[in-house]
Formats: sequence, structure tokens, C-alpha cells
Amino acid sequence: MKKMTLAAARINKGLTQKEAAKHLKISNKTLSSWENGNTYPKSKYVDPICALYDCSYEDIIFFKNNPLIADS
Repeated sequence: MKKMTLAAARINKGLTQKEAAKHLKISNKTLSSWENGNTYPKSKYVDPICALYDCSYEDIIFFKNNPLIADS
């Protein structure tokens, strides 16, 4: 699977920010901040994010300066 941003993973599942935030039990503002790279999810949210978007941690680019981006 090709690496994708957090927003792309959500869009690929056909979810709005509001829907995804509700599933993750966070605010829309928090999800937006994660997707824009202003803040990052705490580790306790990584597994729920991956489960919601049906992908692995390695498939999602969580950080702007993620060294995995260079491999894309």
C-alpha cells in the first residue's frame, strides 16, 4: 500500500472530519489539527486511527518531517 496522509486515509474511507472525529471520540478541531500537522495524535490514538481507516501505522504519514516520506 502507498503511504498517505492522515486526511487522505480518512477521505479514502469516505468519512467527513466530523464522522471520523466522532468515531475516535475527539473533537473536529483536534482531528483537523492532526491532519494539518499542527499537533499530533497521542500514541493511544494510533491503533484506533488505523482500525478506523483500515490501514497499518506504516501506511499513514503522521508527521510533516516523517523520514518515510522520502521512501514514497
